Amino acid sequence: MIDEANGGESARAKVDELLARGQSLWLDTLSRHLMDSGELSRLMKIFGIRGITTNPTIFEKAISGSADYDGEIAELLERDLPPEDILRSLMVTDVQRACDLFLPVFRSSGGQDGFVSIEVHPGLAHRTGDSVEEALRLRAMIDRPNLLVKIPGTPEGISAIRPLVGAGLSVNVTLLFSPELYRRSALAYIEGLEIWVAKGRDASGINGVASIFVSRVDTAVDARLERIRADASDPALSRKAAELRGKAGIANAQAVYQIFEDLFGDRSFASLAKRGARVQRPLWASTGTKNPDYPDVLYVERLIGADTVNTLPLATFRAFLDHGRIERSIDRYKYDLRADNPQSVFGQLAFLGIDLEEIYGELLRDGIAGFDRSWGQLVSSLGRKAEEMKGAAIKSPSEEGRVSEKDPAGRGFVPENGKDSATAGSTAFPRF
Repeated sequence: MIDEANGGESARAKVDELLARGQSLWLDTLSRHLMDSGELSRLMKIFGIRGITTNPTIFEKAISGSADYDGEIAELLERDLPPEDILRSLMVTDVQRACDLFLPVFRSSGGQDGFVSIEVHPGLAHRTGDSVEEALRLRAMIDRPNLLVKIPGTPEGISAIRPLVGAGLSVNVTLLFSPELYRRSALAYIEGLEIWVAKGRDASGINGVASIFVSRVDTAVDARLERIRADASDPALSRKAAELRGKAGIANAQAVYQIFEDLFGDRSFASLAKRGARVQRPLWASTGTKNPDYPDVLYVERLIGADTVNTLPLATFRAFLDHGRIERSIDRYKYDLRADNPQSVFGQLAFLGIDLEEIYGELLRDGIAGFDRSWGQLVSSLGRKAEEMKGAAIKSPSEEGRVSEKDPAGRGFVPENGKDSATAGSTAFPRF
């Protein structure tokens, strides 16, 4: 928990200064405990967190790592839902609650912030049509104006952006590493807006972000640089490899930001803006520092710029509140010759034989596989938990002819909270 009594005012001032410079801070985690404990409300009201991002791995940690969901799981088991449907129902409930918590931020910001993200099934990463259907289904199920549906930045995922935005959906394009795939995602977003306004609709109700994963790029590039440094017989080559460590991720984000400025500063977008269209903000993701040799706020301090979002793990947010510094940094290289120019960094990496496009592809594949693995593990975990709960219910005295006080009808297993899940709305999910 972050203590608002200890430096809370000065910490909030940092967040407010970032906001004045055009950057919003979102939180890269969500759990029932975070909401039930009141911690999320405190982070919003006291410290200025303005949105939430989630993914299957975040939900795996939240659901498998606690008993907070057991009551609802028990209710859903009464309806004989399979583990995959139970999982989606738990996710939808959490996202609805978080959306409701952030609704005041959404309204006070004029629809600019206050968003909560939920991801389409990772197994759909290479299926455009199914991704569109699932995204629209999630919008209908969650039914909140401040929902962002996450679509992976695969070629097939990017093909889903145009029809989704064209149907009025707000989209978070996730797992973006390649500046070129970012460009395609931004163009698809713009094309979707053009479809929407061509229907005579107001574009101000549509928002979008493009999630650029930063530290993962450094982790992958640094591993190759270390091999070059260790194997080089030329001391100058070894020094160059060492000097480039920790620079690729930020250079990549800077290159994306330049594309963003070019596309959304263009005259063609200006005509859409007159119809209420909003820019698709770059969202810096994977901003927790993975290398202990680097500053713990590296991917906050070095990525400050207008019209951006930085979604932070809770530990990184705490560190920034404690000792983070604020200055516009995302394009510092344009006016400070001492700052690394991203194209120079790319050129030096290429000279050392590092193929960034190859790395982008590997990271995208690994990211999708990781989310898919988390999803599968969580479904399996829910299946085991369901069997344990059913077994406990069979062994309970009330199952041996005694009628439970909580269940006078003698229906069998009843969750601890005593709610009758038969009164809840049912939800059908596609099989994967």
